[in-house]
Amino acid sequence: MAYSKTLLSTFFIPLILTFLFSTLVASYHQRISPSSIGFHEEKLTHIRFFFHDIVTGPKASMVIVASPLMGKSSSPLPFGSMVVMEDPLTVGPELDSKLVGKAQGFYISASQQAKLDLEIVMGMSFVFMEGEFNGSTLSVLGRNSIVTTVREMPIVGGTGVFRFARGFVRARSLQVDYEKGDALVEYNVYVLHYLTTSSSSQEDFNDGVQFMAHPIFR
Repeated sequence: MAYSKTLLSTFFIPLILTFLFSTLVASYHQRISPSSIGFHEEKLTHIRFFFHDIVTGPKASMVIVASPLMGKSSSPLPFGSMVVMEDPLTVGPELDSKLVGKAQGFYISASQQAKLDLEIVMGMSFVFMEGEFNGSTLSVLGRNSIVTTVREMPIVGGTGVFRFARGFVRARSLQVDYEKGDALVEYNVYVLHYLTTSSSSQEDFNDGVQFMAHPIFR
């Protein structure tokens, strides 16, 4: 009898408690189908616009917020420089053409041969302000070799119409002033994203997805 109590207390009770705790912990998530929150088949969308990185003039769209702690450099963006930007995106190459959005983010000079290579790493969001994409964003993060005629960067996500987005952008410089830093770049965006029944709000997601969570996870 004593042996049975010892076996129960040292083996079965901890096993049962472990099983119950694991069940509670596992219940905070569940698998759902995209259609349950209004997402259906994917489609591929092509978007084209012009990106203006403005350094000179009365209203610059970028600012160098960090400079390398080294001697003078002939490069407009020495290795280690960091820039924060809010660049206009327009339908045509002219700065006064129709504004469709803005690129908000940063880029860092990542090449030690910056005078020759001018390679940067960019992290930015395309914020759309016109048409069916108004209020939606696309996030881009990748390497951008400015001296290369055409370069690609990956799309890592999006919001609004572009939830679950993936794809890539192709950037082609049309005008670059390597002394002053001004640049005009044509962007072609290729993005895969879901068709939706409506522009679902956060409340819609909360209503449509119920979690069986233990109180400690609420």
